[in-house]
Amino acid sequence: MPIVTIQVTREGTTPGASSTTPAEKAALIKGASELLRDVLGKPLESTFVVIEEVDTDNWGWGGLPALEYRRKLAAAASCR
Repeated sequence: MPIVTIQVTREGTTPGASSTTPAEKAALIKGASELLRDVLGKPLESTFVVIEEVDTDNWGWGGLPALEYRRKLAAAASCR
């Protein structure tokens, strides 16, 4: 019984959206399940998919919170 965990940032993928849409989540679940079926021969009904949405203040990179790092990148790009 495979269990797949997908982590996405809670930002939404369209303007004004604050999270991944139900349709996007359904597509992720379907795609992950089909991938395990096709690669490992696991039946769809035995595959569990968990989607975790991570708030932007709960992750980061480059030693900074994510939004601060993005501001830093944007400022550097505007100076070029």
